[in-house]
Amino acid sequence: MARFLITGGAGFIGSHLCEGFLAQGHEVICMDDFSTGARENIAGFSKHPRFTFVAHNVSRYIEVHEPLDYVLHFASPASPIDYLELPIPTLKVGSLGTHNALGLAKSKKAVFLLASTSEVYGDPLVRPQNEEYWGNVNPVGPRGVYDEAKRFAEAMTMAYHRYHGLNTRIVRIFNTYGPRMRMRDGRVVPNFITQALKGEPLTVYGQGQQTRSFQYVDDLVVGIQRLLQADHHLPVNIGNPHEMTVLEFAKKIIELTASKSSIVYKPLPEDDPQVRQPDIAKAKRILGWEPKVGLEEGLGKTIEYFRQRLLEQKS
Repeated sequence: MARFLITGGAGFIGSHLCEGFLAQGHEVICMDDFSTGARENIAGFSKHPRFTFVAHNVSRYIEVHEPLDYVLHFASPASPIDYLELPIPTLKVGSLGTHNALGLAKSKKAVFLLASTSEVYGDPLVRPQNEEYWGNVNPVGPRGVYDEAKRFAEAMTMAYHRYHGLNTRIVRIFNTYGPRMRMRDGRVVPNFITQALKGEPLTVYGQGQQTRSFQYVDDLVVGIQRLLQADHHLPVNIGNPHEMTVLEFAKKIIELTASKSSIVYKPLPEDDPQVRQPDIAKAKRILGWEPKVGLEEGLGKTIEYFRQRLLEQKS
């Protein structure tokens, strides 16, 4: 049995990790300030005897008295609607928060894992994106607060590994979806599903020819668990290489929800990436990992989750 600290543990991905490690018999300390996370995400296991919740903003000094085996840093706004509304907290949690989490891992002699993102590649000029690609990021654009916060966090993580000998991991997470996403998240999956279930037009930006690659959250959790057990310190992409246009995805959501929604087109947001497709050769080679959950299976579970949430709102 190991003890995990997961910052941002009440968020979409963080809560699935908490649940996954509890299921494996570990102890979990979940740290969150609910700026973008939610109590309902951890409600199903909040009374578990091996689960502890700590309300804290990790941009401030982190104090944990118990021994720790792993520190997983997932605290951060993660959707455009969040980091455009919270630009300075986003930069702080990527810089100060990462520094604090690394310092804690160092003091506890714990393994540290940074949740990075495909956004470090910006609007990529290569396709698919492998870990050796340095990216094409606009540092002063509106999305730069998130992209550069994560790039800085990666640099600091590697500095702690090289200078302090800290045992570190970096996972670059590509578009992930599943239950516990917020309806007003602002990303394409919850936007399209909520609009389709309500019979509203689906909002497609530009002509919808920009591409995305969608992985189900259960696949991501397995990838992260395997990365923690691997002796590899450089970044590893975890994502689904099956690429499709946003317009194709909108039509798939309409089909799976049996919605009568139409599609409306709006101007493309500034710096919106035109392509997003992971090269997962490293994950296959080092972790023996690749996604297992098909798009229709994962979307079916996610649609049912959103359907239930909408029913709860009406009751």
